[in-house]
Order: sequence, then C-alpha cells, then structure tokens
Amino acid sequence: MSTSTDLARATIRQLIEAGVSEYVLSPGSRNAPLSIALHEAKERGLIELHVKLDERGAGFYALGISKASNNYVAVICTSGTAAANYHPAVLEALHAENKLLVITADRPERLRKTGANQTTDQVGIFKGVITHDLYTASKIELNSGPVHLNLQFDEPLLPNESQLKSDWLSGLHINPQSAKINNPKVLSATGNGLLVIGHDRGGFDLQEVRNFADELGLPIIAEDPLSFSGACAHASIFLADEKVREYLKPDYVIVIGRTTLSRSINSYIQSAEKSYVIDPRIASIDSKRTGTEVFFTLPKPEIKTLNPSWMIDWKEVSRIAGEAINSEKGWSEQVALSLIARELPNESALFIGSSRPIRDIEGFSKPRSGLATFANRGLAGIDGNLSTIFGIATQFERSFGVVGDLTFLHDLSALANLPKANLTLFVIDNNGGGIFSTLPQAGVKGFDEIFGTPQNQDLAQIAKAFKVEVEVVKNDSDLSRVIAHDRIGVHFIIVEVPTRDLNARKLKEVYERTSSALRIGLNLA
Repeated sequence: MSTSTDLARATIRQLIEAGVSEYVLSPGSRNAPLSIALHEAKERGLIELHVKLDERGAGFYALGISKASNNYVAVICTSGTAAANYHPAVLEALHAENKLLVITADRPERLRKTGANQTTDQVGIFKGVITHDLYTASKIELNSGPVHLNLQFDEPLLPNESQLKSDWLSGLHINPQSAKINNPKVLSATGNGLLVIGHDRGGFDLQEVRNFADELGLPIIAEDPLSFSGACAHASIFLADEKVREYLKPDYVIVIGRTTLSRSINSYIQSAEKSYVIDPRIASIDSKRTGTEVFFTLPKPEIKTLNPSWMIDWKEVSRIAGEAINSEKGWSEQVALSLIARELPNESALFIGSSRPIRDIEGFSKPRSGLATFANRGLAGIDGNLSTIFGIATQFERSFGVVGDLTFLHDLSALANLPKANLTLFVIDNNGGGIFSTLPQAGVKGFDEIFGTPQNQDLAQIAKAFKVEVEVVKNDSDLSRVIAHDRIGVHFIIVEVPTRDLNARKLKEVYERTSSALRIGLNLA
C-alpha cells in the first residue's frame, strides 16, 4: 500500500501530465499530503495554486476558472462537511457538463462507520458523479463533466526524510487529453425554420455554433444576444404576444442546448410542427428530453426554405418591437442592463447573474459580439455567483460581472479573498428579489416577507468593509462614465434602481406597448 505522501504525489503528477494546471485548495489536516504536494509543484512553476478558505466558494471559484479555460480545474479539501460544501458547485457543473475535478481527502475505509472524527461516507456523495475511491495510485480518466476523486489518507500525513529528498516532479511528460472526433449526422428539414440557441450553447464551442448558424441561414433567437450579433433582438418580449407567435409560427425549430429563460420562447418552440434538439446531455443528464429528432453533436444541415419572406418578417417584427421598447426614456433596471451590455469594451469577459439580470439582457439588449459571456445556467442558482466571477476574472485581462443585490449578499464570504484581476462588478440594487415581483406570486399575502425579502443593507458599506473600492450610481450618465473608466484591480459599482414594484409595473407596460405596436404594425389587431 502506498503511503499518503506517495498517493498524493502520484495523483498530482498524473493530473499535471494530463494537462490540469489550475488547483483550488482549502486548508485542512487530512488533505495535508495534497497541500504539500501542490505547494511543491507550484514552487517548480508547474501549476497555479489558489487557496480559498470557504469550500463552498472554492468550488464555484474553480468552476469559474473551468468555464473560462474550458479545461479541468481541481478543487481540493479535507474530509467531512468540507466535502459536502462542494455539492452546489458540483451540481452546477454536472448539469452544465463543466470540467470540475473534485478531490476530497478521507480517512482509510476501515474507519468509516466507526465514529472516527470528521469521517462520513464520501463515496457517491455527489449523486450523478462517479467517485473514484482510491487508497493507492490509479489511472484517472478525465471525460466531460465533473469527476470526483476520494483519496484515503492514513497517518502519517507528512513526508518522511527520504521522501523529502525525492525529486518526484522530474521527467514530467505533459500530454493533455484531446477532444473526441465525431462524425456528424445529417439534419434534414424543409419549410420556415428557426434556430434557438440556449445560453449555455449545449456546451459547444462558440465559434462552432456560429459556423453552424451561418450554414443554416435561418432567423436566430439567442438567449445570449451578446455572443450572436445576427440574432433577432427582443424575441422574448415580442413572442409573449400569442398573435405574434401565430404570425411567426414555424414549420420547425432547431434548438441548441437548453432554453431556460423565457416562457414565451418555450411556448413558441412548442408551437412548431417539428423540433430538432442538439445537446450532448440528452445522452446522460437530460435523458427524458425529446424532439422530432435529437442530436448529441452538431449535425450537418440540409435545409430547404419555402418562404423567401421568412427572414424579412423576423427582421420587421424585431424592428417594430425595438422601437416600442425604446420609445420611453427613463432610469430602470432594464435601462441599466441594456447600457452595460452595449457599452462594455470588446475583448473582455462578462458574467451575468441569475434571476432578473440575465433575463433583462436577453430581452432588452441589442445583439452584438466581442464579449466572452458566462453564466451559471446548469441549475441557474444565485449561490456562488461572486466566486464564479472571481474565478473567471483570473483568465482575462479585463472582466465584468453583473448580479442582483440578493446574489451579492448570498456569497459575501468570497470578498475575503479577492482575485488578482481587473474586474468591475455591477450590483443591481433594488433591495430584494426583484424577479418575484414579476411572477404570479407577487400579489400573495405576506409577499415581501416570504418572496421579496428586502435586506435593507448598505451594499457599498459592506463592500468597503472588505477593502473593496466602491462607487454608487443612480442614473444612466453616471453608469456610462464608470464603464468608460479603464480600471485596474477589483471595483464594485452599486447601481441603485427604482423599487421592485415600480419596475414590475414598467415591465408590464413595456410588454403591453410592444404587443400593441406589433398588432397594429402587422395588421394583427
């Protein structure tokens, strides 16, 4: 049997040779063999080592690096509840098929169920993710999606005299795993079709999807309009009108990834006679998802369009909707999000928080390119968003993030360890859960207490307590000014917007105004 030091060293060496270069470590005792091995590898310049106190945030921080690099990132902790704190990030990685490598330290198997300190059954703790329960060095396969290594470390946990003298990192042969080559199937369709691209693109490379979209030549609805400049603007808003959906009824829809943001778009997809779904997760995670035909990889399209005015109709609807939406000027969450989406500089990264921000950008911003956009759309939670943003920011020269106030407060522990990056974080402050004011439960008794949940906190003061530079803006001109400022380091911008109730009323007015303009402009009244 290998000693704990041997097991840790063999594991880290194998991972380095497999191309894993980023490691996120949370301090602990049982994972000491890994911590020491990682520090030695860092001293040799072989890896990047990030030390994060809170395992929950560490998991999301590693997830952010993985999203930005599209490579496996290891996150390492001690035993017991430390491992359980990874679960939210693991679930997000599982449902988004992100490359997260979870390494948990454990006691030897003989101590399980004996009442030993900090010992629980960590094998299979992350349902849906295969656990490799190792007590000796073994070959590790890194496929797509999260992987869990549970390492049984017996005492002694520190290297002995001979191990201290060992040059265990010499003669490395780094050979990253290559992507699988797939032979594409053929997707044949005839009639008036549409391409709908979910925010996560089904895990496909952005340029691959752009090339596929160009080859199709169909109208595009993109939940992430900041990555597809040719997409139809404001689709989630104008498709909320049933008559507009009928006017634009398609013969077929091609869907890439999951469409999780707008009920209007999902209603539109369901109206099509045929649907073609492209998402590798159907083979494992989303196994009950159906369509006329499903594809695990991007197919080769063979498309015939019957109506030459189909593209013109979509452009006209988008134009009329845009005029109606932008006819009323004023300060609101939607104005703030649209401005951020429009004015961020090219060649930068943007993480978009769950809840209202991501929906407002989808519905109100104009399609563009030039940004690397990210979001946690696996399970779309607000937990760990700051940690995810911080991880992403380490991979870019210039990064931005936008989240709501509750999302900000949910992950405050991340502020204890800021990234070494140029990052501007916009916090949309409406004092509570703004999205609930736009949902059916808005009128229930006790709404503010159980849904709206106003926190009544001074967000700027909270950020300053963590020694973060903060600025508060309350109008569009000030927001434009702070965006234009090329900042070094980490800065937070608190964006104060009107009340949640007022925003909900304004949103309703926008939808009604857009619907009216379209029914008149298209003679649908």
